[in-house]
Amino acid sequence: MTHDSRRITLITRDPSHPEHDWDDSLNAPNRLILLDSFTILKYAITSHMVDLDVDVERVILDRSTSAADYLTLLSCLPHTFTGDVVLIREGDSSFVSSMGRGGDRVLYSMSVNDLRFYLETHGLVTGRVAMSAGSAMARFSETPKLRAVV
Repeated sequence: MTHDSRRITLITRDPSHPEHDWDDSLNAPNRLILLDSFTILKYAITSHMVDLDVDVERVILDRSTSAADYLTLLSCLPHTFTGDVVLIREGDSSFVSSMGRGGDRVLYSMSVNDLRFYLETHGLVTGRVAMSAGSAMARFSETPKLRAVV
């Protein structure tokens, strides 16, 4: 087994939902680890099984948990973790928590277009939309914008 020096993106997903077009190939810029349970992710983070400051660049919750669980996860993250934490919701909005200038976390609301822009910019998806034609992810067409939630 060879050493993989790519930064890790942890993704929890609900197996009953269609998958995004995650780029988990060996040539992808990120190493994606797909988990079928939010509970496993939360346990790994809170029990320090995963060294978030060294290995993990971002955490994505892909329609696998509630907004309340997302906020609970944000509140128990180690202060040293500087990566993004993204909540993908079914429908037209998602959220990303990232580090602000002063070292505190900020929370942004993202539209479907913003989310697609984020995923493509970070090389997390292949560029083809793998969702059904009627889904929110398949309807992106406008210029992405981020809005701050205050």
